[in-house]
Amino acid sequence: MILRPRQKELVERSLEALHRHGNTLAVAPTGSGKTIMLSAVTGSLLADPSTRACILAHRDELTAQNQEKFGRVNPNVPTSVFNATAKSWAGRATFAMVQTLSRERHLKEMPDIDLLVVDEAHHVAADSYRRVIDRVRDKNPAARIYGVTATPQRGDGKGLREVFDNVADQITLGELVRSGHLVRPRTFVIDVGAQDALKRVRRTASDFDMREVEAVMNRKPINDAVVHHWREKAEGRQTIVFCSTVAHAQAVCNTFEANGIGAVLIHGDLHSDERKARLAEYESGLARVVVNVAVLTEGYDYTPTSCVALLRPSSYKSTMIQMVGRGLRTVDPNEHPGVVKEDCIVLDFGTATLMHGTLEQEATVDPRPKREGDTPTKRCPECFVDLPARVAECPLCGFAFDTGPETDGDLADFVMTEIDLLSRSNFRWVDLFGHDDALMASGFSGWGGVFFQDGRWYAAGGGKQLRPRLLAMGERVVCLAAADDWLNDHETAEAAFKSCRWLSEPATARQLQYIPEHLRGDFGMSRYLASCLMAFEFNKQAIRRVVAEAASHDLVAA
Repeated sequence: MILRPRQKELVERSLEALHRHGNTLAVAPTGSGKTIMLSAVTGSLLADPSTRACILAHRDELTAQNQEKFGRVNPNVPTSVFNATAKSWAGRATFAMVQTLSRERHLKEMPDIDLLVVDEAHHVAADSYRRVIDRVRDKNPAARIYGVTATPQRGDGKGLREVFDNVADQITLGELVRSGHLVRPRTFVIDVGAQDALKRVRRTASDFDMREVEAVMNRKPINDAVVHHWREKAEGRQTIVFCSTVAHAQAVCNTFEANGIGAVLIHGDLHSDERKARLAEYESGLARVVVNVAVLTEGYDYTPTSCVALLRPSSYKSTMIQMVGRGLRTVDPNEHPGVVKEDCIVLDFGTATLMHGTLEQEATVDPRPKREGDTPTKRCPECFVDLPARVAECPLCGFAFDTGPETDGDLADFVMTEIDLLSRSNFRWVDLFGHDDALMASGFSGWGGVFFQDGRWYAAGGGKQLRPRLLAMGERVVCLAAADDWLNDHETAEAAFKSCRWLSEPATARQLQYIPEHLRGDFGMSRYLASCLMAFEFNKQAIRRVVAEAASHDLVAA
């Protein structure tokens, strides 16, 4: 597989920072491909056959996911697992559970590690992580420490400065929205008469006092208003609602149901089987709304979710971003046939957006990174960490840099653009017929295309021993991103030959035999355009079939 250009940049900057500092942190949100990038960084450092790496995580599913994706990026590197059921250091890359490895008897048996990779690196301030990190450094003072996280600002306020003294790179949510890898958010800040009272709510060590929030928000007129505004702006959308307390969540859930809207309640005291059953009800569509208390903030992704309602404030911007992020993932049409998701509506009934700023404003004032030469950096005046010059806020201590006047803008007016998606792709994309309604790119083994029909864009992909399949439907930029990722997943770097001279040479006589007759007179036709036209001709019926099937039963979720 091939990394996206933006992923490659983060990997290169991470490697540079590790060589320079011996440690570094990379910040990248859900949807950016964190596991792919940390695997590429690890694989590059394992090019030295004497090097050994350990990839640390705190959940079994993360360990399994990391090992699987690492194998795709580095198929020739042997791996092993160290967790509650398997305790092996046989691989050159070992995937370890921190809860198991941090026990003293296991740390004593740990071999020298040259690279420690910490997934969800905001956890490094916890005692269990520090025991592992300190033992790695004691056994090998030259060991490098690499962390990757989407949310570096911890809820308890602890910084990460004792482990990381620099940030190599930061991919923002705005970048992923503009490149089509997340859908655009549309936020509505709705004052239901509670904003002034919420501003006076006491703060605890980690967040606002949620019992005080409940006293402000859990009132019948407000709960009725929540349902009214949801119906007005988001009726029919699969919706996640975030509340302050269980009592508050139960009251909101009851209000939805009293108005004929299927809703389920999720909270931390539920038995796991009951929680699964209620989430299954939501994911099947029997319940349109899932109301929760601090359970679905991270680690839950049901991609057809296209509305998030905030009925509580949050002290930390990272918490707000996690909540909103539950609705930003794009939809795989093969997992959810017929679901079209073009955006996510965010209904903020509290003060989170007013306190932290809209996601678009954060992305807009954040300048794009330089694409060549050394990465410019600056030093945070509060915690003295080295940061990429383009960041607006220090991810370690939260210091806000003066970025000049922020641009005004409603999330509803956010316009996605293709920001270099085509020019920066690993592959050359061509307009097949000159009408900008059918674009394709191809490699040695696969092809990808985006097609416009009846007011909607569709992405399809296929190749050698790969049956054509639908990749995405909806916004053009989302379809382009899906098709480009399909090629990256099924091709190697050798196939990303878009700058090769032969691509622009005239089409061969053999190629012209397979091209529609009315296009053969185009004497400017290149070999590459001819190969893309051939791929289209050979797969035209299958492409039409998958597009027609998708169009016949699409369910607009936006």
